[in-house]
Amino acid sequence: MAMWMKEILLGVVGFCCGTVASGGIFSVLAAVGLVPRFAGKTGTAKYALWYEEAIVLGAIVGTLCSLFHETYFVGKALCTLGLFGYLVSRLLVILYGTFSGIFVGCLALAIAEMLNSIPIFARRIRMRHGLGICIVAVILGKIFGSFFYYLKDFQELIP
Repeated sequence: MAMWMKEILLGVVGFCCGTVASGGIFSVLAAVGLVPRFAGKTGTAKYALWYEEAIVLGAIVGTLCSLFHETYFVGKALCTLGLFGYLVSRLLVILYGTFSGIFVGCLALAIAEMLNSIPIFARRIRMRHGLGICIVAVILGKIFGSFFYYLKDFQELIP
């Protein structure tokens, strides 16, 4: 009976800690104004609710994938279907990486824009030209770093 009580207590504590962490992340998103900014920049303000729902759905799916490691075996199961399954599993990994990168990049840029850190940094190092090249270099570094990270993690899917 004591073992069940420990499990229930751990479940409640884990749920509470997860709720606090997700609340913090969503409050940062709200403070940065990521969704209204995207809606304003793209001219799709009438779909702002859809943007918010997509962010919440992405957080839920990401959490489920983190908790239940069986989801990673979907790719292995697809690879057993031959070339078609292999290509589908690769496509899913590419889509996941693309959307994760877009989200993280947009969040980082929104925070940087909110703090005006890029102009401050450029003034401090007395950079007059080439700021755009530096930003593109950082973006490409993040893209290739993420690509190699996922390539390393998903090598087990290759038949």
